[in-house]
Amino acid sequence: MTLNIISAEKVEFTGEVTKVTMPGTLGLFTVLENHAALISSLVAGKMVYTIEGKDVELEIKGGIADVNHNVVSVCLY
Repeated sequence: MTLNIISAEKVEFTGEVTKVTMPGTLGLFTVLENHAALISSLVAGKMVYTIEGKDVELEIKGGIADVNHNVVSVCLY
């Protein structure tokens, strides 16, 4: 699936990933390929995404995540 992470300043990351875990308002949640569509607010914490079996951690302050048709779009504050 494709992950797009953007902030007001720049595109932080765009690429193919196998898993994304994000800190949602109601707790951590993980998105895998073919996940149901959803929109969620994000809170401060660690976002972790997996590229070719390797986890990449990104500390975030919050934002919004949109999941639809194997595209995860994250807009960071």
